[in-house]
Amino acid sequence: MSLHGQETWDWLVSSPLFGVTLTLAAYGVGRWAHRRTGHPLFQPVVVAIVLVSTVLLVLDVDYDQYLAGGRYILFWLGPATVALALPLHQEWHLVRRAALPIFAGVLSGALVSVFAAIWATELAGGSRELQLTMAPKAATTPVSLALSTEIGGIPALTAVLTILAGITGALVGPWLLDRLGVTDLRARGVAMGTVGHGISTARALHESRTEGAFSALAMALSALVTSVLVPLLVLVV
Repeated sequence: MSLHGQETWDWLVSSPLFGVTLTLAAYGVGRWAHRRTGHPLFQPVVVAIVLVSTVLLVLDVDYDQYLAGGRYILFWLGPATVALALPLHQEWHLVRRAALPIFAGVLSGALVSVFAAIWATELAGGSRELQLTMAPKAATTPVSLALSTEIGGIPALTAVLTILAGITGALVGPWLLDRLGVTDLRARGVAMGTVGHGISTARALHESRTEGAFSALAMALSALVTSVLVPLLVLVV
């Protein structure tokens, strides 16, 4: 590549336009693949993550360069999370009648997630630091990062595990719930949101407004419960 061509390429990948275009294009491909196949593996978010990662690796583009534009997409994560209040408001009459089961489900799910992470890591011979890294993975990424930092885990690895938990929940969750015979949309939503946070909630919203509303509420409650439980449990486990 000529000097002029290299300068042009460096400017392009450092421009915010690169990150924005790549992200939107990858998500567009994901939506197209999901519409064409209907297969759960082709969830738009999952496809977008794979495509963006592949392009960055193949083109040898640093993540910081991508983030110059990717942060503009990231900005909308906050408003998108707040927008989850809309389906929750629309289904509030159902939520009020199921307040106790919702809280019980979220509490039990958070407890199982934290204990399972700690004990599975211990059985596999993992270090205490790895246990503390695994423990907060059921909370949303910002909460899990803060918890991992506070209790002595590895925040970067916690972020990866949290995202993987969300992707796994979105891909496997509906299939597993079907096999278990769970048909109540409220129960499905609570299960998806408790362990799969935002990515699974997006999948739940795709399935049903009711399921998405309960998943959004469970996601928020799970982050709250986990942020209280994890610092306490790591002291006694």
